[in-house]
Amino acid sequence: MFLSTFEKQLDAKRRLVVPQDFRALAAGPFEGVFCFPSIEADCIEGGGKALFDRYMGVIEELDFGDSLRSALETSVLGGMAKLSFDTAGRITLPESLCDMFGLTDWVVIVGLGDRFQIWQREAFQAHRAAQRELAREGLAQLRAQQRAARAGGAQ
Repeated sequence: MFLSTFEKQLDAKRRLVVPQDFRALAAGPFEGVFCFPSIEADCIEGGGKALFDRYMGVIEELDFGDSLRSALETSVLGGMAKLSFDTAGRITLPESLCDMFGLTDWVVIVGLGDRFQIWQREAFQAHRAAQRELAREGLAQLRAQQRAARAGGAQ
């Protein structure tokens, strides 16, 4: 699993050192990762072959010509880049993805289990605060529902 959060600096060639744990997890048909514009947030999403296969499975469940299938194909497959590791464990981010998300200097790499995201540092700080609040509220609602279910079952 891709876990933890790392701050890394892009060099002048848009190269980024991928954490060693992430490199080990991305092992697959080539030495690198798949990256594309995230559908859910303003960042780059990436992962290994398992993530690619997961998206392909979702896409293939939809009928050919379905508008959601077309949107996923365009967003994920059309935006995807295969990024190989160099001997120092770096990937070179495509200029188009860097421009899309304002990645120029410091970035944050966030592990999300079967995938990771690459964020512009300040954008991630705002996103993390919003996600924390959403998680806090969602967990409180879930606990309230569980208590209500237990109380209803006790009667």
